[in-house]
Amino acid sequence: HTCYMFMLLVYFYRLAPSIHPCVWLSLVTYLVRAKTMFYPSNRTALSTRYMPEDWFKSNRSNYRESESSRNSAERLRRDTIRMIQDKDQMTRRTQDTTSKNIGERLNDISFWRSELNHEIDNMVTEISALTDVKRRLERALAETEGPLQVSQECLFHREKRMSIDLVHDDVEKDLIKEVEVIKSCQERMRRHLDRAIAQLASNRAAQHELERDLSDKVTAQRIDDRCHHLRNTSDGISYYRGIDRMDPSISLPDSWSKFTDDNILHSQSERAASHKLRDEIEILLNATSNEMWDQFNSVNVSFTNRIAEMADTKNNLQTHLAKTLQEIFQTEMLIEALKKAIRDKENPLKVAQTRLEERSRRPNVELCRDNPHHRLVTEVREIEDTIHKLRERLMEAENTLQTLVKTKVALEHDLSIKANSLFLDQEKCMGTRKSFPSTPRLVGYT
Repeated sequence: HTCYMFMLLVYFYRLAPSIHPCVWLSLVTYLVRAKTMFYPSNRTALSTRYMPEDWFKSNRSNYRESESSRNSAERLRRDTIRMIQDKDQMTRRTQDTTSKNIGERLNDISFWRSELNHEIDNMVTEISALTDVKRRLERALAETEGPLQVSQECLFHREKRMSIDLVHDDVEKDLIKEVEVIKSCQERMRRHLDRAIAQLASNRAAQHELERDLSDKVTAQRIDDRCHHLRNTSDGISYYRGIDRMDPSISLPDSWSKFTDDNILHSQSERAASHKLRDEIEILLNATSNEMWDQFNSVNVSFTNRIAEMADTKNNLQTHLAKTLQEIFQTEMLIEALKKAIRDKENPLKVAQTRLEERSRRPNVELCRDNPHHRLVTEVREIEDTIHKLRERLMEAENTLQTLVKTKVALEHDLSIKANSLFLDQEKCMGTRKSFPSTPRLVGYT
């Protein structure tokens, strides 16, 4: 290292021989001091990293950590042994409880199997009593299509009304209500017809539900019986990962027993359902016939009132149209009179303005603002004011005439609308409402 520094000094000296020797001496002194600092004997106490107290403290910390780790391991060992024993006992208790629950479930299934077998044995059929009522209901349902089509055609025709006459009046309300009544009757008939069709096969359907329920219970009993006899040493046991997180159940114990009980109650109720359903259908046929007839009469009354109202309105419009035509004629005469009055004021205005113009050429002092001058100015202004007022009145009369013409056009248009509406209600609609099924046909007898 010393040789390297000496060679470096020689190198710099050759490069810069003009440097003063004192400078070279200072550089050598600095390099010697820097070299001596690398020896360990020259380090001060401030360069030491740790004290003896830190060393002893670190050892004591390691002792405590080692003792704590051993205590934790011993505690974990004791707790684990106790946990294994507890869990083993809990597993045996749980398995015994599960086996007991499965046995109780088998008893429940056996009870309901006997109930289902008893109900299946006691199942009776009842089909022939509904045949006649079902046919009557089908005929009555077919008869309602005619009145429904008539009502819809009336609504369709009345859609051809124009402008302001396309109003939601009582006739339209009653027609819409008539359509709703007929559709409601049809819906009730279809619903009862579906019930009648279902009732014809009710015993077979109830028996099918009972047999299916019984078949499910036989399968469930076989599965639960096998599960009940499974032991830890049984064959066929295996792991099924994630099976505990699956829940394919679709019922609870209450809903499960209620399902079978409902099937049995439904089967029992089918024995008396046929007669009750026939009574309901009979009442329904009479009720729907009366409802449709009442609404049919109500619509006809509304049509009659609306036609009379429409005819009265048409007559009033014709009266107003005649008066409007008369007023148009008189207003036109007034306009002609105003135009003539304005023309009549033109010459007096010319005379007055000509006099003023001529008198403005008087010479010198003769150009006097005398009484004739004042009177001529007043005359011109009065005539101009008169013409202005006449023109304003003429404009007002012309505006009135335009309003009357518009009113005439509106009245004529409204008359055509009323004539169209009257034709639709009186000819189109009432013409199609002359025929309506009789009561015996509405109840399905003919």
